[in-house]
Amino acid sequence: MLLVQFKNVQGGRQIGVLEQNTIRVIEDYETTYALAQEAIRQKTSLAALASAAVGKVQLAFDAVQAAGLLLPPIDHADPAHCYVTGTGLTHLGSADTRDAMHKKIGGDVESLSDSMKMFRMGVEGGKPAAGEAGVQPEWFYKGDGSIVAASGADLAMPDFALDGGEEPEVAGLYVIGDDGQPYRVGYAIGNEFSDHVTERQNYLYLAHSKLRACGLGPALLVGEAPAHIEGTSRIYDKEGKLRWEKAFFSGEQNMSHTLANLEHHHFKYPLFKRPGDVHIHFFGTATLSVADNIVVQPGETFEIEAPQFGPALRNRLSVYATEVAKVLPL
Repeated sequence: MLLVQFKNVQGGRQIGVLEQNTIRVIEDYETTYALAQEAIRQKTSLAALASAAVGKVQLAFDAVQAAGLLLPPIDHADPAHCYVTGTGLTHLGSADTRDAMHKKIGGDVESLSDSMKMFRMGVEGGKPAAGEAGVQPEWFYKGDGSIVAASGADLAMPDFALDGGEEPEVAGLYVIGDDGQPYRVGYAIGNEFSDHVTERQNYLYLAHSKLRACGLGPALLVGEAPAHIEGTSRIYDKEGKLRWEKAFFSGEQNMSHTLANLEHHHFKYPLFKRPGDVHIHFFGTATLSVADNIVVQPGETFEIEAPQFGPALRNRLSVYATEVAKVLPL
């Protein structure tokens, strides 16, 4: 099942089940968040509650998208109560990449870079037996719900950024129940979007490079993620011509960690089990246009598509002027 959030022509919020190009509007619930919290209270599945609440109204997805009415597939009424985080060095990449990586990590551990050490740790201990905890992955914070862009919206980077590059990924979407229990609502494709030039200056700049916007959706995949996910990442120039294209792979068959292990090491912190919060957690990628020496320009468009997740995610790159706030003593 695929769910979408959108605005109607009156400006109100709605959600619906997406089937091909048809949105079957869900009655009595205006947001994915409200639907998820009710499913938790009723101790039923999100899919069952959504199916039971579908009404007679149907809309064309293409028309909703063309009107710019799409919303991210999950959000929180207070953006400060939505954490956007992620993990890196979790994917094995293509066969060629895997072979190159294994050659790099096959020697003396002390001779490896910190990144290669982390990757090796994941390969060796990222897939523990069921019920056990494996090695913890790299982890980073991106921001709160205010940085999440819906499909069709701009990905705006600050004017001090040295780069704005895509990262095609799968994200896990979660809500925390009233009892502090994390519940996975589903998954969505996303553009985690980072400043790779800043990161390359010094790996300790990773935290700075991740404090950027991200794209998410447009659809939420309810249920378990496929073990093998194959999608395509594209960049279109300002005239709409295809500039760059490459396949990306995700799902546990293509990862050095299980999703359960990544979730374990995120939600082991009490901070991330605060009742009512929303979490958007990116699982990583092995495909980047910057690796092919592509520099994306403002006005160009990112497109990330994976058939299991419904329609493609599209965002145009833009730049905003930053206003540095001077601190005033009290």
